[in-house]
Amino acid sequence: MSRRKDSPVAKRVDDLRWPALPLADWADSCATLHRWMQIVGKIRMMQTPPVNHWWHVTLYVSPRGLTTTEIPALPRAFEIEFDFVDHWLVIRCNDGNTRRMQLRPRPVADFYRELRGHLRDLAIDAPIYPRPNEVADAIPFDRDERHASYDPAFVTRFWRILVSADRVFREFRSSFIGKCSPVHLFWGAPDLAVTRFSGRPAPPHPGGIPNLPDSVTREAYSHEVSSAGFWPGGGGVDYPAFYSYAYPEPPGFAAAPVRPSAAFYSHDLREFILPYDAVREAGAPDVMLLEFLQSTYDAAADAGNWDRRALERAR
Repeated sequence: MSRRKDSPVAKRVDDLRWPALPLADWADSCATLHRWMQIVGKIRMMQTPPVNHWWHVTLYVSPRGLTTTEIPALPRAFEIEFDFVDHWLVIRCNDGNTRRMQLRPRPVADFYRELRGHLRDLAIDAPIYPRPNEVADAIPFDRDERHASYDPAFVTRFWRILVSADRVFREFRSSFIGKCSPVHLFWGAPDLAVTRFSGRPAPPHPGGIPNLPDSVTREAYSHEVSSAGFWPGGGGVDYPAFYSYAYPEPPGFAAAPVRPSAAFYSHDLREFILPYDAVREAGAPDVMLLEFLQSTYDAAADAGNWDRRALERAR
């Protein structure tokens, strides 16, 4: 039996898949969680062999939260996972050792010290650069007493959106046979992203991102891309949103007709924006999001003269 969008069952299901996440209601928790994710992401970055475009630093959506996946620490391996169901940070080693930290309101400095202590107990040497990246107020982690909020209900909502976006992004990714990133979370923004490549080199990126070396940005954008993603808001957009951009931006990209009607081009950010609430409130959220992803990629690929016959296949 099909279920109507306006039925109580459908409403409950969609509230689980695409819950409300007004940034103003959890901005402090979001800022704290952002810095916690940076600490964990930096541990993965320092322990993992480099991969082009900095793909070795990212986190991944898991059935319970976000995970680093396996990190080498010879003679063993370990994983760090944010469990956003029961609200723990879990460190698991392949020799059976496990450590847990409760996710609760606490300063970044306290989180950082406890995590470093657990790694020492496990004989894992994982030094990191102890400042956040891509934020203006880059307070060192061990001195950050300002960011100390954690609202578990809103964090769980954030994760549920990541699960849904990850599913749709993976479906979108399946129709591209050229070089394409995994669906992964960059902890700098933070944003869940998927990036397609034309195969051609790009001009050097101008850089200028706060507290991020230009060399990092230039490696990330060494080749032409069409990139899309989701982030919880901030940086000129005070609400959660999906985005899509091209680098370098080809002539005519900003004026291209894209779908759905709720999407628009931001001249400040130089990317297309689709407010998350437009997707959440749609009769078919997955369909609307796929429409946005496909139409903005079409705009980038057509304006940029990509060899689409060689790069794509039917979904």
